[in-house]
Amino acid sequence: MTPLLRMEGISKHYGGVRALEGARLACARGRIHAVLGENGAGKSTLIKVLAGVVQPDAGTIELAGEPIALPDPAAASRAGIVSVFQELSLLPDLSVADNIGIVDPPRMWHRTWGPIDRRAQRRRAEAALARVGAGDIHPLAQVRDLPLSRRQMVEIAKALARDPKLLLLDEATSALTAADVASVFRVLRQLRDDGLAIVFISHRMQEIAELADDCSVYRNGCHVASFPAGSKTSGEIIEMMIGREHESVFPPRPGRASSERPALAVKNLSWAGRLRNIDLEIRPGEVVGLGGLDGQGQRDLLLALFGALTGVTGSVAVHGVPVTLSSPQRTRLPGGGIALIPEDRKTEGLMLPMSVRENLSFAAIDQFSRFGWIDRRAEEAAIASMIRLLGIRADGIDGPVAALSGGNQQKVVIGKWLMTRPQIILLNDPTRGIDVGTKQELYRLLRELADGRAALLFYSTDYDELIGCCDRVLILYDGAIVNVLEGDALTEHNIVASAHNLTAAGAAGAPP
Repeated sequence: MTPLLRMEGISKHYGGVRALEGARLACARGRIHAVLGENGAGKSTLIKVLAGVVQPDAGTIELAGEPIALPDPAAASRAGIVSVFQELSLLPDLSVADNIGIVDPPRMWHRTWGPIDRRAQRRRAEAALARVGAGDIHPLAQVRDLPLSRRQMVEIAKALARDPKLLLLDEATSALTAADVASVFRVLRQLRDDGLAIVFISHRMQEIAELADDCSVYRNGCHVASFPAGSKTSGEIIEMMIGREHESVFPPRPGRASSERPALAVKNLSWAGRLRNIDLEIRPGEVVGLGGLDGQGQRDLLLALFGALTGVTGSVAVHGVPVTLSSPQRTRLPGGGIALIPEDRKTEGLMLPMSVRENLSFAAIDQFSRFGWIDRRAEEAAIASMIRLLGIRADGIDGPVAALSGGNQQKVVIGKWLMTRPQIILLNDPTRGIDVGTKQELYRLLRELADGRAALLFYSTDYDELIGCCDRVLILYDGAIVNVLEGDALTEHNIVASAHNLTAAGAAGAPP
């Protein structure tokens, strides 16, 4: 049977950097084809070629057996190729309905001209949102007022509203909650059964195992192998992706003494009805996780501890000294302050047009400045040390950080704050949208930071990460800590049960 999509010999170079070299891909109707590989393997470039965003240097593309040129995104859209990228394309100052209908809004008098039919546009948005299981999102809500996970659902609804023949999903589930992922997967399976061809990129191996019919692995811009899903073990797939033997994902967790004075002690912290009487302690060398369903106050808690929220009540002490966290500037304490690795590296963590150098040294620039002058030698020495520590792969430090792969961009975000030598590190889903190999590097780094006496508070939407990385996990529900899981009680079953505030979690509920 002729596949709906066939790509052969696709190559793309950026100067001396090889993004793709002779790559190929074939995807049939009624199949979900997963594309796997580390960041920088060429997956996103391949998708951008299909979406008409990037023009290949060589190669051919066939759709339904016919050669096709995709000089721009409009041509891809006309051909029925619709993409959902990890970096959202929504306009934050417009409503959900405006964003969903922005490509081809319904008109009152004529198909292509005349005023927009607002009622028809709202009905279309409601239908698209209901289709992806996001009927709770109001079509007239401003996109900027939605959390990241709901914006991602709007992005997927926007794509399906265009009735695609070929749907491209590039890390489209990376910001979603477990419930949203389940809803999207139900929709994707139905689309597959209706004959749609779907190309799916995800770094979450459990998603690939659950959803994919076929898999293709890429490494260093080249196609490595294609095979039916389920015919290879996860270890074999990871070895193909990284080109070396797969190691244990999570580093061992050493036992921690519990009698030491806390690095961070929080009492009765509350905020705006969304955080309720939070008590927690983190000792030097501990990695404490935040779990629970998305939107239960985890992000608000991290922002409150970073001083980014106003009107927070309660008390906070750092190494026994009371502090007032009224602004992020106030978290820069003598001997090392509080650092926050934010949720969205593109909009909250990086200045994309600026260089790797400027991004890395920005938060710690006071260390290299005296009387208004920057000591470039000291700055470059600190940057070089951080690049070695994190293994940041960049073509020089003066190029734009936007040119780096997602994993290396995330390392820059982390490096920027490590340059400030923090004693307390807050992490908001730091491995979202990065590859397996980079995740392993970050897991090792978290443990090394803990071994170096830092105190870490780590929120993740991935239960495996919480179990593998954390010494104990605080489960939040409706803005309050409802359970504390550690030791043998730290299991996926207990995390899920506690996340739904079920008393039958069977886990210890000792004070945090």
